[in-house]
Amino acid sequence: MKLDPVSLRLFVDIVETGSISAAAERSHTAASAVSKRISDLEAILKTQLLARTNKGVEATAAGIALANMARSVLHEMDEIVAQMSEYATGVRGHVRIMANISAITQFLPRAIKSFLAQHPEVQIHLQEDISTAITKGVAENVADIGIFTMMSHGHSLEVFPYRDDELVLIAPFGHALARQSSVAFASTLDYAFVGLHADSAINLQLIKAANDLGKTMRTTIHVTSYDALCFMVETGLGIGIMPRAVAEPYRRTLGIAVLSLDEPWARRQLKICVRSLAALPVAAQLLVAHLRQAE
Repeated sequence: MKLDPVSLRLFVDIVETGSISAAAERSHTAASAVSKRISDLEAILKTQLLARTNKGVEATAAGIALANMARSVLHEMDEIVAQMSEYATGVRGHVRIMANISAITQFLPRAIKSFLAQHPEVQIHLQEDISTAITKGVAENVADIGIFTMMSHGHSLEVFPYRDDELVLIAPFGHALARQSSVAFASTLDYAFVGLHADSAINLQLIKAANDLGKTMRTTIHVTSYDALCFMVETGLGIGIMPRAVAEPYRRTLGIAVLSLDEPWARRQLKICVRSLAALPVAAQLLVAHLRQAE
């Protein structure tokens, strides 16, 4: 048994207007077609829904009950259409983002806040990961949008510019390097490091830079956040390398010095990646556009 929403809507029109002809006029349907639909509806439900009178038609007890239920069902169906249209226009939606710690700590909080102020019905799921996992996650549809440090990734992705950042050296006050304003990476390799996640873009870049110099890094401990990196450096466990915008606030609150790195690779590019911009849900497309514009 299948109930047709068109027939239910016509039935409600008949109950509200008290006439098949008036309902037909309201719905721009031939009166004979309306009568046929109501006859089919009564046959499906195996009960009389309308009583014919000299004034038109009146709903039976079953008809009144059906009209009440039909109004509720039709309202819910209208709500489905309305909400789906909001998804289609990007008013509503759910967007999955994978981003590295540099993007999350420096740029995304303000960008997401301003986006949600414009699109409060969009839900954003943000996951932190390393850049290699981010490009893989986007390629495998684990995420809609990825933000990563530009590197060779081997996936078929659309990539857009996002932001630039600068890596700096942090050292505890009293360290042999702390009084300098800038330093070459080669001169830091005589000292122990506090490292980030072993597979992070920064750690991989430092290993490569050390190898290019024919040297190795001596890392006392690896941590997974910039907070932990700063605290470990402050206690004297080693020196560290992190983005300047993240390091500067810690210079004011902790006993650490911040030094520029005299290396071209210290200027990095963060990128946005997607599988296909045109194939993204509208809400995700709007977020990509917002991220590319937001400061």
